[in-house]
Amino acid sequence: MQHPHTLERLRRGELAGLRRLDLAEDLTDFPAEIFDLADTLEVLNLSHNRLSRLPDDLPRLHRLKVLFASYNDFTELPDVLGACPHLSQVGLRNNRIAHLPAAALPPRLRWLTLTDNALTTLPAALGDCVALEKLMLSGNRLTVLPASLAGLPALALLRVAANQLPELPGWLAELPALAWVAGAGNPWCAASSECPAEVVQVPWSALTLQQRLGEGASGVTWQALWQPDAGPARPVAVKLFRGAITSDGLSDSEQAASLSVGPHPQLCSAWARLTAHPQGATGLVMPLLAADLQPLAGPPSLDSCSRDVYAPTARFSVSQAVRLLRDAAQALAHLHTHGVLHGDFYAHNLLWHPTSGTAVLSDLGAALRWPDGAGFAWPTAQRWDVLAFGHLLEEVLGRLVVSEEAVALRQRWQPWQTACQSTQVHERPAMCEVARALAASSA
Repeated sequence: MQHPHTLERLRRGELAGLRRLDLAEDLTDFPAEIFDLADTLEVLNLSHNRLSRLPDDLPRLHRLKVLFASYNDFTELPDVLGACPHLSQVGLRNNRIAHLPAAALPPRLRWLTLTDNALTTLPAALGDCVALEKLMLSGNRLTVLPASLAGLPALALLRVAANQLPELPGWLAELPALAWVAGAGNPWCAASSECPAEVVQVPWSALTLQQRLGEGASGVTWQALWQPDAGPARPVAVKLFRGAITSDGLSDSEQAASLSVGPHPQLCSAWARLTAHPQGATGLVMPLLAADLQPLAGPPSLDSCSRDVYAPTARFSVSQAVRLLRDAAQALAHLHTHGVLHGDFYAHNLLWHPTSGTAVLSDLGAALRWPDGAGFAWPTAQRWDVLAFGHLLEEVLGRLVVSEEAVALRQRWQPWQTACQSTQVHERPAMCEVARALAASSA
């Protein structure tokens, strides 16, 4: 059994040589003993403490690459972070940060998470962080995004949901690498958080919860039995929302998007809204998926940043690849047909059956019904999801089991991968076009 990291063990020298240190002990001051790990420490996690400052000599941790200090008492991002030469990931969510000084931006910044703070502005210097790949700012008070961000060539994931943005700037649609966007819960798309007027409602009293199926940032999903007014009980899945801000935003937008797209065999969308919960919780009632479905890949790691992590042994036969890619394309095209941006189209949100290759697209937490009169046209916004699908094509086609049939499939579908991944956003095809072409080429 591995013992947790503690300040006492650190002081006794038992943690010498660590590359990652996790300390959560209600700390109010930065323990000086951490500097004893300077020659090895790369990841420092000080989340769930009561820290409000970092030491001026923090760069003594000369190998430090990742710093987490979420759920603390910081009111601004410490300037000293900008002096850490190898620091590439900074995560301080759920603090009280109202100021982001330009001096606090590390030169190699690749991933910045400041979800659920109190920021009203961002420094123009953020646009100088040319390696920035993930920027997570949901749950702040931003009213504008600095135009300097238009020069970020590597920005792939942007989370600005639940802010005070009156519009999305047009340059956002021109970023060449942007594939995953969450922007719901802002004034520019307020109407998109309203559920459709006519929607099926299922009272809590008609449901019997069974086992827990899964848990995510926004809530918990349960297997349940639904007893309608007439007829036999029906197995369903029920997602109960927590109501807290996540990196994708608030639950209202997810519910509105999920209920507006209607059923599709390759999409895990809701068919009813939960009502009359005794504690006032909100929730969705969804089809119960087959128990043997599994995520196609794991979520991004600290090293991969914005790209999913596949098992080292992951390989796909031609029949598996054809089925899962066609299913994924059809699900995404269905969303776009109904005016909904997925915003988080990843392999880890694709549930698939390895034997048949059948795939179901899940997790609409970042989804958004695109509003009329947005900062730029809906066909342009869709191209973010299209780029994400292009990445999936690359990942699956690059893991085909070697065979002549695999070579032929790769040759047929490579042009679509290239088109979907074009850095010229307006040259990417529409998703319905991609779905039709892939279906025809594999028939």
